Amino acid sequence: MAAPIQNIANAVSAYANAATKAAGAGIEPRDGGGGDFAELVKGAIREAKAIGERSEQLSISAVNNKADLSQVVTAVAEAELALQTVTAVRDKVIEAYKQIVRMPI
Repeated sequence: MAAPIQNIANAVSAYANAATKAAGAGIEPRDGGGGDFAELVKGAIREAKAIGERSEQLSISAVNNKADLSQVVTAVAEAELALQTVTAVRDKVIEAYKQIVRMPI
């Protein structure tokens, strides 16, 4: 299960490299660029929450003998992966913030 975390780390690294190259080339960021990232993060968190809720609903249905066990296992695995992804992104954001705070002025 390390592959999704590694993919996220690679994506963050690629984004940082692209930002460094853009800054060196004198490319200006577009107006209001912060809102796009915030909306992306909010959407990902909403999706993770929806996956978790679906997993809970299927688990309750399985307890009442109304759901197939394979569906429940799949839903729980999806919820676990979504939670791991959100946690990895959170850790990377915190790490980036700490690096920014440590930068000399």
